[in-house]
Amino acid sequence: MQPTDVEGPSKYGPPPQYRIESVDNALRLLLLFETQPSIRLTDASHFLGVASSTAHRLLGMLQYRGFVRQNPSTKAYEPGQALSSIAVAIRRQVDIRTLVHPVLERLFESTGETVHFGKLEGTSTHFIDAIESARAVRVASRQGLTLPANCTATGKAMLSRLSNEQLRKLYPQEELPGLTKGSITTRTELERALEIIRKTGYATSQEESEDGVTSAAAAVVSPSGGCFGINVSVPAHRMTDQLRIELGTKLQEAAAEIEGLLV
Repeated sequence: MQPTDVEGPSKYGPPPQYRIESVDNALRLLLLFETQPSIRLTDASHFLGVASSTAHRLLGMLQYRGFVRQNPSTKAYEPGQALSSIAVAIRRQVDIRTLVHPVLERLFESTGETVHFGKLEGTSTHFIDAIESARAVRVASRQGLTLPANCTATGKAMLSRLSNEQLRKLYPQEELPGLTKGSITTRTELERALEIIRKTGYATSQEESEDGVTSAAAAVVSPSGGCFGINVSVPAHRMTDQLRIELGTKLQEAAAEIEGLLV
């Protein structure tokens, strides 16, 4: 590692009029964690261009405040609990739709079809965001609607992340509500469908929530346990087996990206 230019502008803005060197050095050490998992004392000293004793005092203060921890085996310094706590607090203050919407936009641009983002609420799918296709024949936005989870691709994708025990607690009865003649209306049938979804990584719906509407969806699980789903909805006459597979791949990639955003 080479010392960086602390006098010029950073990628975040121009330098302050009065720089406090000790604060600047401590912050520069923390920024190292963007590119490496741990920092040794000699690395910190060389990076900052300061004596080892100075680097040790800086790391000691960061450790005192919980921003770093020292690995007892390697003696290297690693990110501390305070950094994680701050990141979690900031992310929780951001509306999930704000985080997810750019991913929806990219998925919409690559498919040209209506996309949805939903949340599992009990046995229901609540659609919390959507971008509606501009095509003449399209699936209308379901943003704000709540539908039985067993009747939607989004719902089935989310339910597939539950264990059979959790599923049976949600659905203690064999009979399930239906919306169309294509809906899954028994728990046994739902369990079979979820096994397939777990193998493929994405769910599909063939006119199960609304006549003329087909969908593909993938689940997103946040570290806190919240279950969400991302969906592409296509008029039945446009859906083909090949398109379904392509959408499944795109949705799994989008779901993985979203999971990386959530805390």
